[in-house]
Amino acid sequence: MSDAFTTRELDVTTGSRERVVDLTGDCEAFLREAAAGRDGLLNIFTPHATAGIAVIETGAGSDDDLLAALHTLLPADDRWQHRHGSPGHGRDHVLPALVPPHATLPVINGRLALGTWQSVCLVDTNISNVNRKVRLSFLG
Repeated sequence: MSDAFTTRELDVTTGSRERVVDLTGDCEAFLREAAAGRDGLLNIFTPHATAGIAVIETGAGSDDDLLAALHTLLPADDRWQHRHGSPGHGRDHVLPALVPPHATLPVINGRLALGTWQSVCLVDTNISNVNRKVRLSFLG
């Protein structure tokens, strides 16, 4: 495999409640090895129909605010045509239209070029699927 393109897959356990999981440390650890001080792009992708990737502030309540906003926009009730799984599960399948399953971020000198309060997060509202995959790919 070329040094210009490297991929790693993370296994993330989200548990049986809605979660915003901070992946920033995992991304930084991957880049220390894969980027080795180079400039490039980091693509983060989750291959799931009911999860997404967000770049948001965490730890000051914004992650809870995001979940609350998603509850307002996508209530877990019986309005959804997609009806298998837990009650309101159809909303989980709409989530990736609002929180896409991917993000591509700049890497400068082998480090994520995030703003001061930005974190890379997995957003998972599907309480029935507790094991998630996230693919990190560096191109540089």
